[in-house]
Amino acid sequence: MKAILALEDGTTFEGSSIGATGTTTGEMCCDTSVMGYQEILTDPACCGRIMAMTYPLIGNYGICEEDNESDTPHVNGLVVTELARLHSNWRASEDMGSWLTRHNIIGIAGIDTRKIATLQRNSGSLRCCISTELSAAEAIAAAQAAPTIQGTDLTTAVTCKAPYHWEGESRAWKLPNKTQGDLTTYRELPPISYKVAVLDLGVRRSILQHLRQVGCDVTVVPAGTSAEDILSLRPDAVLISDGPGDPAALPAVAAEVKKLTDKLPVAGIGLGCLVTACAMGATTRKLRVGHQGCNQPVKNLCTSQVSITTQNSLFTVVTESLPTAMKVTAVNLNDDTVAALSHESQPVIGVQYIPGTEFYNRLIQTIKDAKAGKFNA
Repeated sequence: MKAILALEDGTTFEGSSIGATGTTTGEMCCDTSVMGYQEILTDPACCGRIMAMTYPLIGNYGICEEDNESDTPHVNGLVVTELARLHSNWRASEDMGSWLTRHNIIGIAGIDTRKIATLQRNSGSLRCCISTELSAAEAIAAAQAAPTIQGTDLTTAVTCKAPYHWEGESRAWKLPNKTQGDLTTYRELPPISYKVAVLDLGVRRSILQHLRQVGCDVTVVPAGTSAEDILSLRPDAVLISDGPGDPAALPAVAAEVKKLTDKLPVAGIGLGCLVTACAMGATTRKLRVGHQGCNQPVKNLCTSQVSITTQNSLFTVVTESLPTAMKVTAVNLNDDTVAALSHESQPVIGVQYIPGTEFYNRLIQTIKDAKAGKFNA
């Protein structure tokens, strides 16, 4: 079946329908990742977006449910150059096309996604429409009428409905030890040493897995939870998760986070970092082109070390708005925007990229320092 992709600037592309049929709209985002398409599509932070994968072949290793970052895909649509008709992966349970159809995700194949990336780089963020039923003119009109992410609270669509204690899944969160031939052995997870409450703005499972891997007992609470209710759990720290939408549209969440920063360590990831910055008095702005993909260079200003990071953000902190006590500890080398923050006298840290174990170890050290009275005035 034929499909059409229309951008709000009037550009159109014709391709083949993949997944579900119908019409969908959203903000176009280009992701440069070579692999990890399943994790990207199931990341709640991608709610409201239509993802264009710049790598030309997507779906070649199928779908493995253990790799999902959440229960379902959260993207509004998918754009690829080629969707693999066959997949090769002993762990796979389903081909990608069937998975998209089952989850009612509308997509289009046969598109020069790198051309889309070039258009977006030149024009800035663009809303778009994918349709199997509209004419080109109608699809352009639908793209132009699509809601913008700026000013929109999308956390209500992805946050949990009630608090829950996370105990993890099976193999996906165990710690690899070594591989001998076809046999991979796993070492035991560390004992529970600390309790962490996760404020769910659109949390990825890998965040919860990392917390458990550094010895944390994890309780996840909805985005609208009050500081008082979080403190009643008696956590050693609070992690504000990543998620979709505009941090400026979450003043009530920022107000509750502010109350928490006076009581115990707070760490933010992605949207959580931006909300934490807002809680401390900073403002945010929308990026001209979002930081999307696996090749974002970040420089640690404390060590001068440069790391290539994966990012998934459409907004950034306005550096000049940061209070004196909030220090920029890392910057994105592509545009000198804030990549990491910390408070000089309170146990508050945040990163704008998808962190690895180092960040979670730093959170543990921050908890230890807070218990030792390092941050007491």
